[in-house]
Amino acid sequence: MTIKLETRSQHRCFGGIQSYYQHHSEIIGLPMRFSVYTPPEAGEQRLPVLFFLAGLTCTEETFMIKAGAQRYAAELGLVLVSMDTSPRNTGIPGEADDWEFGSGAGFYLDATEAPWSRYFRMESYITRELHDIILNRFPVDPERVGISGHSMGGHGALTLALRHPGLYRSVSAFAPIAAPTHCLWGQKAFSHYLGESPENWRKHDATALIEAGHRLLSIPFIDQGLDDPFLAEQLHPSYFEAACQHAGQPVILRRHAGYDHSYFFISTFIEDHLRHHHSQLTIDHR
Repeated sequence: MTIKLETRSQHRCFGGIQSYYQHHSEIIGLPMRFSVYTPPEAGEQRLPVLFFLAGLTCTEETFMIKAGAQRYAAELGLVLVSMDTSPRNTGIPGEADDWEFGSGAGFYLDATEAPWSRYFRMESYITRELHDIILNRFPVDPERVGISGHSMGGHGALTLALRHPGLYRSVSAFAPIAAPTHCLWGQKAFSHYLGESPENWRKHDATALIEAGHRLLSIPFIDQGLDDPFLAEQLHPSYFEAACQHAGQPVILRRHAGYDHSYFFISTFIEDHLRHHHSQLTIDHR
């Protein structure tokens, strides 16, 4: 079945094209939106691609508008993809009443509990449906796919890379929710989406996945601001770092004094992340 893409808008940007799309998702069962930046040389060859997962309350527009990533993507020849952070307008009572779960807060997993399980299937959407759309409809190399994200999206980048090790050749994160079973954001979302069993929660917790024996194909690259108001109670990157060290999983965790949780922080270090992904995605693994 051919998926029909509706082009919502396109904009020239650093010699490339910033595009916004909508389509009916077979996996979600509702319209979904995503955005793609194609650099100037798109069409001349198949290029590496980076999926970026945004955080709580964000949309497919947030990263593309705020991060300043297109300048470096154009230089490096890197396709960028971002998507909405949840299904919208599902009709589920209370779906938009709490910014920490529901609309704008899909947590990049497949819900197993009603009523959320009918529509909230972001893991399958990203790793299967959107993945296939990007590989089949855009000039990208299927062997050079990376994933990154911020906050809830950093959680998603780490967990999807761990749960689907053959899919992503590189992974990075900004201020990820690195141990969601140990924070209120994760506990609230997981209890609604996955039920009350902590064992089911651990399957979507990057720290717990490392402890359970999952490994990443490349070194995860993480930046964390030390003036982040969510660091102490919600993010816990040190838990992930300790688990990696105990398991022998290499990890780069940089801590930055004075930086918070905002896109001012992300835009400061986005060049480092794109260069990290470019270096990993251009290594010949044959």
